[in-house]
Amino acid sequence: MYAPERQAAIAARVGREARVAVSDLALEHSVTTETVRRDLAVLERAGLLRRVHGGAVSASVLALPETRVEERDRVAAEAKDRIAEAALAQLPPGTASVALDAGSTTGRLAGLLATSPGALVAGAGPLLVVTHAVHLAARLATVPGVELQLVGGRVRATTQAAVGAETVRALEDVRVDVAVLGTNGFSADAGLTTPDAEEAAVKRALVRCARRVVVLADASKAGRTDTHRFARLEEVDVLVTDAAPDDPVTAPERAALAAADVEVVQA
Repeated sequence: MYAPERQAAIAARVGREARVAVSDLALEHSVTTETVRRDLAVLERAGLLRRVHGGAVSASVLALPETRVEERDRVAAEAKDRIAEAALAQLPPGTASVALDAGSTTGRLAGLLATSPGALVAGAGPLLVVTHAVHLAARLATVPGVELQLVGGRVRATTQAAVGAETVRALEDVRVDVAVLGTNGFSADAGLTTPDAEEAAVKRALVRCARRVVVLADASKAGRTDTHRFARLEEVDVLVTDAAPDDPVTAPERAALAAADVEVVQA
């Protein structure tokens, strides 16, 4: 079977079943998993499907509404707890300022900061936390040892985060030691992506305002591409995930991360 025929068959199966696994496709067509991933990349660029961790889903998934932060908080909860704990190690003693992005995993990190801010400041003064996320600010507003700077703007109910030109302008005047961001997806081709244009603009501003960029993403985000890119892999210093760095399922992303000199921390 020629590649175009195989790709047409794959697209047809995804259309019928909504979700397929790379391993199943490789077995069905008697090719390697790497060949299947290349086929999926071609089909994704054509808008016929969307790649996700371990396989692909129908392009109609792109039309599904963005889930609220409360709903995302219940997905991969244990993995997100481990990722948040590992992320804390990326804020070494002496860190003076941190920017926190909106999200369910960054929310867990905010919870850890709320219980142990003194571990970071090491007597050098309060830890400045800059965030545009209302739910994160609520956790940190009264924590001793934390100086909170809440960035304003129009608050999206879906993510409980301020967005818009006002938010982006405010972040342009901010400089922090570390920015910790969440992402809806990361892939070798597209980098880091999110469904909403305004959220993407704020995330870009967070990346620009930090000396060090740390991204928190559970394994379900690997290989996923959403509508708006907010950072190239080269703009990230550390990726904290629960996916094993040598997991063959994430091989394309692993290779791209290595080429971009991104440190991958497995939680």
